[in-house]
Amino acid sequence: MLFQQQKGFPLKSGCSFSIKEDLSSERTINQQPPTKMTIDFENITSIPKLIKDFLGKKLDGFQNKIFDLENFKIQIAEKQNSFSDEKREVLYNTIFSQNQESQLSPKQLEFLFSLKESNTFTITTGHQLNLFTGPVFFVYKILQTIKTAEFLKSNFPDHNFVPIFWMATEDHDFEEIDHFKTREHYYEIKGISGGDVGNIKIDDQYFIQEFEKEFKDHLYGTELILWVKNAYKKGNSHTQAIRYLVNQLFADYGLLTIDGNAKELKSQVKDIFKKELLSNQLFETTKTQREFLEKEYHKVQVNPREINLFYLSETRNRIENVSDEYQILDTDLKFTQEEILNELENHPERFSPNAVLRPAYQESVLPNLAYVGGNAEVMYWIELKDYFESINLPFPILIPRNSMLFLEEKTFKKIENSGLEIENFFENFAEVLNQKILENNDIKLLLTEKELQLISSFSELKNKASETEKTFLNLVEAEETRQLKSFKRMQKRLLKAEKTKQSERFDQMQSLFLKVHPGGNWQERVFNFSVFYADLGKQWIDESYQKMNVQKSELIISPI
Repeated sequence: MLFQQQKGFPLKSGCSFSIKEDLSSERTINQQPPTKMTIDFENITSIPKLIKDFLGKKLDGFQNKIFDLENFKIQIAEKQNSFSDEKREVLYNTIFSQNQESQLSPKQLEFLFSLKESNTFTITTGHQLNLFTGPVFFVYKILQTIKTAEFLKSNFPDHNFVPIFWMATEDHDFEEIDHFKTREHYYEIKGISGGDVGNIKIDDQYFIQEFEKEFKDHLYGTELILWVKNAYKKGNSHTQAIRYLVNQLFADYGLLTIDGNAKELKSQVKDIFKKELLSNQLFETTKTQREFLEKEYHKVQVNPREINLFYLSETRNRIENVSDEYQILDTDLKFTQEEILNELENHPERFSPNAVLRPAYQESVLPNLAYVGGNAEVMYWIELKDYFESINLPFPILIPRNSMLFLEEKTFKKIENSGLEIENFFENFAEVLNQKILENNDIKLLLTEKELQLISSFSELKNKASETEKTFLNLVEAEETRQLKSFKRMQKRLLKAEKTKQSERFDQMQSLFLKVHPGGNWQERVFNFSVFYADLGKQWIDESYQKMNVQKSELIISPI
């Protein structure tokens, strides 16, 4: 177990919260949210163009897969016709079995029983089993999933909508999930990597002692400490730990968890896995879309392999077809075609989809209408539409999740006093700083004026020079280039000089940037939920829920 103070992070022993409106204990869709500010994804520089085009209905073939009530109406009919009662029974039994250790809330039980009914559908999100949930956007994406289900119920009252959290228990990269960060510290847990992380048993508990030291004096610190101790008891698996924490946070909302690493679920997708082994179906059917994305957006989020399956034993290893044999990489295991098909038929639980095949698995075993995911997730789902059509599986509506940012009141005041706008922190901030440093600068204005005059003078001179021998025109153009470069050098030196002269102001603005982006990253990707929960408890969860507008993908900024 490693424990260290996180370098580069602003240190703070606690935080206070100013509630703008009383929050009712009853959460309703029509309730007015507390005070907030929002920035549309369209106006945030770092949001990928593909996501902006998707949301703006500029992506051909996906106009009917964005958040729209008419699209949901069509999706309901399509899914209802393709999801059998037998699948519903298996889904109900699986979730019931997996949650036997949990004390489900009345709303969870209501939703669980409703899954048997043909007019019930799911709204799903998923995530890795990060230590103590990892970054706080884990909470935001689940809340948006819950609120989307409630929103749909208010618009389609004759149907039921169940929020589902799909646990990525089969991932094998333990280093991706073995840590989390708070304002003051970085926490990490030891574990043996290589196998499916969900089954790794908790042994290292040192981080719990240090966590207790950090939060014992906070208002809701005792609750957090109890949770971390119960979740990460020796002998618990990481699947058990996350299921426990998710239930503590979201049971009252009715959220149900599902672990896809289940034989009864994988038995339903043996045909999909078989086609993957025999015909590389996902790889082949996504070629056209991947070529389009590479050409138009210069990036493919995830490149599928020819076979997008792993084999589960003590470890999780890729399956590869080499010289007509199916080799389990980094092991001595090999199968003929007949042998691996027999293995799939008799032991489907030993086959594990990778990131790009998981969506098809998920959509096959759930009566799902929409997936709520981060931008990167949505971008690799966009690769898969043709593949879904090739296996006759309804492709879901995709919902890029909302982002949230919580700042202290004093930080808002400092931003206002600095002359910056909150939107500036989500633009190219280096350019914003340069503009602010040179704002209303007399020398800059004079340089700009003289540069324009120079351009005008050379334009006149070039017109005349064109009437004589060509080498003279070349000389004029070369001299223009040389003198304009001199102006660029003077502007750069002026900026450097003003940064030195206004060093205190420059440092203040950079410091504000790190308040908004701790460690240079989005707050939601750095801090764990405990940073906010420690002083606010479930009131913070409720307020985050209330502030979300599920019909839009946006950044929501709130005072604390």
